[in-house]
Amino acid sequence: MSPGALASVGPGVREIRIHTEGAYRVFYVAAFEEAIYVLHAFEKKTRKTAARHLEIGRQRFRALVQMRQHEKKRNR
Repeated sequence: MSPGALASVGPGVREIRIHTEGAYRVFYVAAFEEAIYVLHAFEKKTRKTAARHLEIGRQRFRALVQMRQHEKKRNR
């Protein structure tokens, strides 16, 4: 396994690469004190990460940020 930064998805997003019989990727963000959020996990079948996987990660990151902002406002 090897972790790496994935700024193209969002600030603080990291990637874990798992190489076994196949190749797997997990996008996560651990920049928030309350939890580590897994944004997307998938089996990788080519050398390059498909644009659709990056977009799924971006959409989920944006949704996470919006959810946290909503919770912050609600708790004021």
